[in-house]
Amino acid sequence: MPGYLGSMFTNEFPDSPDKVRELTFSSIKKEAPADQYNNLIGIKPWAVTRQYFSQNTQSFTEQLPYFQIKAGYVFMITLFYKLGFSPPMSVLFTGLISYFISGLLIFYILKIFFPDKYLLASLLTVGIMLMPTITYMSGESTPDMFIFLFILLFVIGLIKKWSQWSMFLLLLVMTFIRPDYITFVLTYLGAVFIYSYFTEKKIKLALIIQGIMILSVYMFIMKFYNYPGWTDLFYDSFIDRRPIISAQEAQVSLNAYLQILYTKIIAFKKVTLAVFIMTGVVFWKSKEAWVRMISALFLVNVYIKFFFFPQSGDLRLFFPFIFPLFMMMVYVLSQSYNNIKLSKIA
Repeated sequence: MPGYLGSMFTNEFPDSPDKVRELTFSSIKKEAPADQYNNLIGIKPWAVTRQYFSQNTQSFTEQLPYFQIKAGYVFMITLFYKLGFSPPMSVLFTGLISYFISGLLIFYILKIFFPDKYLLASLLTVGIMLMPTITYMSGESTPDMFIFLFILLFVIGLIKKWSQWSMFLLLLVMTFIRPDYITFVLTYLGAVFIYSYFTEKKIKLALIIQGIMILSVYMFIMKFYNYPGWTDLFYDSFIDRRPIISAQEAQVSLNAYLQILYTKIIAFKKVTLAVFIMTGVVFWKSKEAWVRMISALFLVNVYIKFFFFPQSGDLRLFFPFIFPLFMMMVYVLSQSYNNIKLSKIA
């Protein structure tokens, strides 16, 4: 939460970093339970980094680019803040409202898969929304629940065959919310381009233009907010969280990366088993090339995300790609109930 509130207050007071830091922690202190706030600011002797963040303006300010780049999410919490919510509640309410809307979207998707079976769709929706990962995401001060909402809209766009440019706008918004989704955006555009070429013998220049435009937006965001880079993120996340980023260079050797990757991928085995089972069911039950390609796209993006950021113990990071794969499996299983055909985007 401090990172996102700091990003919001920086937009309001760009020339007052001390004020930004003070407002960030004082607003949280007003509403957070004492034990949680003490943990946040690091009262334990070993929590040196957290102490720096809460007490040292340079330290806190240098951390903000990690959060500022998620401009769409920062915009959303700012909107709720301007509507009268307290700063901490602006963050929490974004997750809660995203949770509610996501439930409606999931029910809508399931109603398409199982028309006239309201009870089945309702029970599945309730079961899904009570899953620990989803309830956890809804209460976290992160953009994961918010981006999940747009992933569900993406799935609806595939089902309802939204226009190519409507999907582009959706992908653009997702890039503003979480720029690290650029890999998903580009792999999707690339997959549609290849699919169109081999099935229709057409080269769709619009897809190339869209890819260039979104990539340009991504690069602009990185440059505008002075994002440190992947090496810094990996170093601070898996090797040593630096109290002051500028005081120590981030160095990640190939050997260090591979060792961390090896350790994390072993812990990722349950996810690996689950996603391969779901993909296997899709390929077994469906002969539609488009359905198979989209399912493979989500599978690939689970591992693209993992190789860039192998936080195997944090399922929320991968869930927005795992869940659509699950929905693809539900779709192919639903074929015995209806004749809906998931077709490629026109």
